[in-house]
Amino acid sequence: MLQKELKNAGLTDSEARVYLAALELGEANISRIAKKSGVKRTTTYLVVDSLKEKGLITSFKKRNKTVFLAEDPRKIEEKLAERKHAIAKIMPELLSLANFLDKKPAIRFYEGQDGLKDLFKDILKYPDSEVLEWYSESYVHDFSEEFFSGYFTPRRIEKKIWVRAILPDNKIIRRLAARNEKELRQTKLLDPEKYRIKIEINIYGKNKVSVIAFKEEIGLIIESQLIHDSLKNIFELMWEGLPGTKFDRR
Repeated sequence: MLQKELKNAGLTDSEARVYLAALELGEANISRIAKKSGVKRTTTYLVVDSLKEKGLITSFKKRNKTVFLAEDPRKIEEKLAERKHAIAKIMPELLSLANFLDKKPAIRFYEGQDGLKDLFKDILKYPDSEVLEWYSESYVHDFSEEFFSGYFTPRRIEKKIWVRAILPDNKIIRRLAARNEKELRQTKLLDPEKYRIKIEINIYGKNKVSVIAFKEEIGLIIESQLIHDSLKNIFELMWEGLPGTKFDRR
């Protein structure tokens, strides 16, 4: 768990393992750190050098031998704060450069479980907004429901991003719909015999549409005002024509 969180903080897998090993061992030589971390000794030398550059490991001589010591873990937080400050400082210039680009990517492709998670995280960039969705129970069978319940949905609620969704009427979806008000969501249900959509389509932001095939582990984000507005219009027409359910927020 700690290793995973350190990776989320910007360390590589080897860096996280070596840092944790050094932290547990206290003063130690390369051999002990390599053995404790499970990283090859030759690689450990390189990783330790990298961690020293990041200020997370220090070295000194003891009885004519070089020993290494992990720095206070709070330094990781300090480094992240410094990095965030540095990025914030240059952000206006970066945005200015982006605005002058002649060609901007209109479509971004995502692959694999991690890629699809990154795709959903893009929705979280738009607080105090609404997402219009078509989707099925495929996210339960072919993806990680834990990602939604443990990460995505809590952050979506925190950012006050509402959802309106058109879904097939089945037990899995009704279990989801029972949490509608708590999870800032409205749903309208369709006969599952007529609703044969096995992908997910999200209309969000000012000009974005995401399309996800969970089973095939592929997805894309389209940045297009025409596609966004046209699909939004189709969604609204369907929404108006469907009866509400007892789960809807009133």
